[in-house]
Amino acid sequence: MILDRFRLTDRAAIVTGAGRGIGAATAVALAQAGADVLISARSDDQLRKVAREIEDAGRRAVVVPADLTDLTAAAGLAASAMDAFGRIDVVVNNVGGTMPRAFLDTTDEFLAKAFHFNVGTAHALTRAAVPHMTEGSVVNISSVMGRITGRGFLAYGTTKAALAHYTRLAALDLAPRVRVNAIAVGSVATFALEIVTSDEGLRTTMENNTPLRRIGDPEDIAATVLYLASPAGAFVTGRVLEVDGGTDQPTLDLGLPDL
Repeated sequence: MILDRFRLTDRAAIVTGAGRGIGAATAVALAQAGADVLISARSDDQLRKVAREIEDAGRRAVVVPADLTDLTAAAGLAASAMDAFGRIDVVVNNVGGTMPRAFLDTTDEFLAKAFHFNVGTAHALTRAAVPHMTEGSVVNISSVMGRITGRGFLAYGTTKAALAHYTRLAALDLAPRVRVNAIAVGSVATFALEIVTSDEGLRTTMENNTPLRRIGDPEDIAATVLYLASPAGAFVTGRVLEVDGGTDQPTLDLGLPDL
């Protein structure tokens, strides 16, 4: 049965930024497909809620509250997964993000921190996990802003583009044993977008500027992660899948003026 290729029975996964949004939806999806899941984020309360959903799917959940801007903590998730599960099959580097800023407000320090959070964290965990993966899949969560342009997104877009190319380079380095792919995510209804989704006017504008005329749902991304992580995606590596509703331009203008 073709659906069997989407199963992850008795596999072990790590998902960062798993307290809510895309990370939480992904962790639950992997559990529903049969995987035990280590989840990490800052908030213990949020992680506990996700852990209950994993356990409701009949799988084991390991909760590791951590500030993943600390690269030692990020890398340490691999050892925690090995202690708990004795194996690592899937790594989902979801944690990341950078607030929009005008060009002249984007300091050197701000840009460096964006690289650290969006690329450094993914590398730290992946590098720590790979020696424990006899085979497996790494999925990085990038963004549509890594390939399109919009005012205010210099730091965010640049670092997400870097993560996308990191994916291609790491895939070649780690082939054929470990596959590495990414998802270029469009506008998705997560906490980061709450200021938009809670405003009917802004939400309508964003929907109208998306060819599919809707904002994405975290499960749209979780389903794509499952494809890439499972045997269904076994012949895919070094690719950045665009899951963005058809977006080719920013769906919301931040209104930043000319210099």
